[in-house]
Amino acid sequence: MNAETTKSGGLGHGWRLALSALERYGVVIAFIALFGYNAITQSDTFLKPENLRNLLNQNAAIGVIAVGMTLVIIAGGIDLSVGAVMAFGAAVGMLTMNALFEGGGNEVIAVIVGLATGIALGAACGLLNGLLVTIGRIPAFIVTLAGLIGFRSVTLAIAEGGEIRAANGLTALQTLGRGGLEIPGVVDFYGQPVVFYWNILIFFAVVIAGQLLLSRTRMGRHFIAVGSNETAARYSGIAVNRIRTWSYVLVGACAGIAALMSLARMNSVSSSGVGHLAELDAIAAVVIGGTAMTGGRGRVWGTMLGVLILIMISNMLTLADVEVYWQGFVKGVIIILAVLIQRGRAN
Repeated sequence: MNAETTKSGGLGHGWRLALSALERYGVVIAFIALFGYNAITQSDTFLKPENLRNLLNQNAAIGVIAVGMTLVIIAGGIDLSVGAVMAFGAAVGMLTMNALFEGGGNEVIAVIVGLATGIALGAACGLLNGLLVTIGRIPAFIVTLAGLIGFRSVTLAIAEGGEIRAANGLTALQTLGRGGLEIPGVVDFYGQPVVFYWNILIFFAVVIAGQLLLSRTRMGRHFIAVGSNETAARYSGIAVNRIRTWSYVLVGACAGIAALMSLARMNSVSSSGVGHLAELDAIAAVVIGGTAMTGGRGRVWGTMLGVLILIMISNMLTLADVEVYWQGFVKGVIIILAVLIQRGRAN
């Protein structure tokens, strides 16, 4: 009887260890498996440097938003307005740089001021959301849902439901979108050097900054403490409202950075298209990366892998001729599976 009990307990302990390892390193395993699958099934195209570069460039803006979303979720909140904030910041930023350039201002200064305006506006929108959540005591879901509707509506009104294009002759923005660092010794199919676009470099820089903030700074530790147990954090002397507000400011600033990345890549702003469903992709990447939706636990590097996993899944579905309308359903299923794994560990 004792032997059977010990054996049963050993098996139970083994399952717990396996589940814990899956929750901790599952995103790494999934990334390696998907990368290997794509490399084998699409050996002619997937591993080409220009293909990997283009896939990253197309999704770098979502990756930046996902980093900000990681911080706000770890702190116990959520932001559904990031896509609308991204569009709002892009529209105002484009109008600002067009006005300065067409008014006779220096082209480079016009672009810098326009991009800075977009980032500042994103941070301001995040500040408004944060104050409504903390001081106004309105649930984050309601506040950011209202922001999703309101900021998108303002963007549509500014652009009159259409598109805002860069002014004629504003070439500095195009240079920013198409420029970057050449990868030494790497050439594309036509023998031209492969350029690592600035957008991709910005994405990885934001990931590094986010991970350092979360793991090496006092603010990062306070994010985790507030998300884990708000009451205990308050009794420990942490300014809970200020910390949570800062998390919304940071995710808003990330949406502003994503706005300038979209401007540089597209050289225009679609009032209805920019940032559309960005909140879904960002939350999916965060959950896949191992961040708990209940707050208090997460990692920015996991979110980065979550973004890369979503990129590969979308690439697989596209090459398999799966209609784009079904891709959202697949992402929804992935979110549910990731949450179930987290719940299993908690239980």
